[in-house]
Amino acid sequence: MNLNEAQNVVKQRLTKSRYEHTLRVAKTAEQLARKYNESIERTKLAALLHDYAKCDQEEELKRQIIQYNLPRELLNYNKELWHGPVGAKVAKEKFEILDEDVLHAIYYHTTARANMTKLEMIIFVADYIEPGRNFPGVEEVRNLVKVDLEKAALKVLGNTIMHLVRKGITIFPDTFYAYNQLTKKWEG
Repeated sequence: MNLNEAQNVVKQRLTKSRYEHTLRVAKTAEQLARKYNESIERTKLAALLHDYAKCDQEEELKRQIIQYNLPRELLNYNKELWHGPVGAKVAKEKFEILDEDVLHAIYYHTTARANMTKLEMIIFVADYIEPGRNFPGVEEVRNLVKVDLEKAALKVLGNTIMHLVRKGITIFPDTFYAYNQLTKKWEG
């Protein structure tokens, strides 16, 4: 699948606002890919497809989690996490994308995971800082990513964990694993 095909597929599938968000994520991710010497084409492909399943209804996402034999554990957590793993499976099965790094960037863009690749971190951070986002802490991450991608990803993880704790929402284990792995790396 080339970038034009990916853009057309998501334009037809997503709401107008979600499509505009996707384009902003793709542009932000491209800028980060240039800065951090990552493949622009792979980065933009992952960014364009990261929210492919975002507008699917809850029951459809549940069905796909079961159909694609994704971890059932996902169903015990907030449905906002489901579209990443489902989108990655659709990208592989329907669009025949076989690049594991691109698939992982789509899969983990909401939860993150320990030992993320540079591409995964770029999509994770770009989704958080795209210009349409406006919430406490986003400017700090925008400034931090200009200097260090890993530290920016760690800040996103910390902000996200604190936000979910304040709201009393369960936190997917991969998010803790990612936070702990990056924290240990920077502790010493």
